[in-house]
Amino acid sequence: MRKFAWFLAALSLSLMSACVTINVYFPAAAAEKAAEQFIGKVIGDEAAKSGDVKPEPPAPPQRPQASVLDFFIGAAHAAEPDLNIQTPAVREIQARMKQRFDATLVRAFGAGTIGLTRDGLVAVRDASAVPLAERAGLNQAVADENRDRKAVYREIAVGNGHPEWEGQIQGTFAKQWIEQARAGWYHQDPSGAWKQK
Repeated sequence: MRKFAWFLAALSLSLMSACVTINVYFPAAAAEKAAEQFIGKVIGDEAAKSGDVKPEPPAPPQRPQASVLDFFIGAAHAAEPDLNIQTPAVREIQARMKQRFDATLVRAFGAGTIGLTRDGLVAVRDASAVPLAERAGLNQAVADENRDRKAVYREIAVGNGHPEWEGQIQGTFAKQWIEQARAGWYHQDPSGAWKQK
């Protein structure tokens, strides 16, 4: 009888350890950090120059082993992944975006003729403020920028092995574009109305 009780206990522990799974979740904090770094390289370190740098949040406290079950099974924790934004494709897109920003977009943002959309893209906000001779060039720059932004959101998701994260990465970048926008730039609020930072 005693052997049978030990057998049941061992079988129970074996079954419980087989049931431990690690959920793959969207790493929001890592995505925010990746977006902040990527955007900082595209638009420059204006925030750092003006003293608007956010302090790093404190590390969460380590939790002690919570139960006897952890002793036998071991705690199964998914580490916060570090999203890779250094693939060759992402670096190539980032270089194009930086060049386009410096050559065309920074002036258009400053003049208020374009703005940041709520979905992480760029839109012409006031075409009438652009001389007719320059309008086609600005429209082309905005189209090229949006194509590259969509490509980088997709490439980061695919490059990290989770294409299903593309929408969440785009949403995270959308918030960071607005957060890192310079004073005077226009952006859309959640309802789609234009606001000036």
